[in-house]
Amino acid sequence: MTVEPTPPPLNVTPKIEDGFFLGFVLLVSIAFALVVEPFFAAILWGVIAAIVFAPINRQILAAMPKHRNGAALVTLFLILAIVIVPAFVLGAALLQEAAYFYGKIQTGEINFARLFAQVVDSLPDWATPYLRRLGLTNFYAAQDMVTKGITSSFRTLATQAFQIGQSAFSFLVALGVMLYLTYFLLRDGEALSERIATAAPLRAGQRTALFEQFVIVIRATIKGSIVVAIVQGLIGGIVFWALGIQGALLWGVLMGAFSLLPAVGTAIVWVPVAIYLFATGAIWQGVVLVVCGALVIGSVDNVLRPILVGRDTRIPDYVVLISTLGGIELFGFSGIIIGPVIAALFIATWNIFTRMRGPGGVADV
Repeated sequence: MTVEPTPPPLNVTPKIEDGFFLGFVLLVSIAFALVVEPFFAAILWGVIAAIVFAPINRQILAAMPKHRNGAALVTLFLILAIVIVPAFVLGAALLQEAAYFYGKIQTGEINFARLFAQVVDSLPDWATPYLRRLGLTNFYAAQDMVTKGITSSFRTLATQAFQIGQSAFSFLVALGVMLYLTYFLLRDGEALSERIATAAPLRAGQRTALFEQFVIVIRATIKGSIVVAIVQGLIGGIVFWALGIQGALLWGVLMGAFSLLPAVGTAIVWVPVAIYLFATGAIWQGVVLVVCGALVIGSVDNVLRPILVGRDTRIPDYVVLISTLGGIELFGFSGIIIGPVIAALFIATWNIFTRMRGPGGVADV
């Protein structure tokens, strides 16, 4: 009796199982993202800290090999000493100075309408018609507009400070998560990045290009934007303090913040102050502020950024402006980093796609 061979099974089941498993992977990934969403900012800043301080961690590890835990711990203490503690001290001093200014505005000791009127009265005759068209020569209208705007800004700042005080526990928890994650990323970051790269459903050239671009953009954003902003704000604050202008710390922080916006820059702070100094007869102070603002503060970006970042990795200024503003609108303070990173990855992805469609196709990627 002859037994006929059994036909091979069809490949329908494996395809169904693979599709189901991929769907399950996607579902679990979305669920995990929702679970960690409350700590999104802490995770983001932990990743940023690990990327920025990874070269320092490698140098420490080279000095003490076979002690990965110790090297990561030393790097973490450096992050605390260089970044976290100074940020706490600066934040406390800034809130104290903002509260001091707000109190002076409430008591009428600082009257922005009166200061505005002094500037208008000192302007040349040819400028008056233009101001009249804008409705800015009416003292009471100016008083209402300026006082309400400034008072509202300081009231908002005071409210935010009160909310920060109320949510201090949540902030400390997020800070702890960030530092805890940073430690493990410093210790195991290379192995973890290799596992992620292996799991990513991309060709080898695409993975390498995207991962390299992500690291480059993070470091460029921190070194080329945050460091430059700190230097410009520090110089601006020192200049304001040397000229005897009240609130030097507050103005310095504002200049550092506005320096992140290429089309605006620090001039939005020091130019109106210089105009006020000229209008009130403080000629030499105004001249010093204009010279320092235009030649010293303004040149920091042109000098430092190419040294810290290099010209090849610089994103166009208009892209930085739009992506930074959009990032802040969507993600809050963290949008300063997220916006430019997304924009840079968008540009890198399209560059890779363009090379894929060019001569050689995928082989060139």
